[in-house]
Amino acid sequence: MTAVRIFLDVLLVASGIFLVLLILMHKGRGGGLSDMFGGGMSSSLGGSSVAERNLNRITVAMALVWVTSVVGIGILIRFG
Repeated sequence: MTAVRIFLDVLLVASGIFLVLLILMHKGRGGGLSDMFGGGMSSSLGGSSVAERNLNRITVAMALVWVTSVVGIGILIRFG
């Protein structure tokens, strides 16, 4: 059980850090904190590029990995 718990802990920390970095890579949509730092200067309100769509997909996948590891650790704590 401890090997699984250590694996899930490492996965949780790694996916959390990677998820924060992925979220910070997203383009600001305006009206938020990104405008305060100059992110609102470019306003391309058109469709998203292939790179943005892939970034969105990777971010959602990483969020699912993070949530799964949190649920796994919770299950191990509850029943382990």
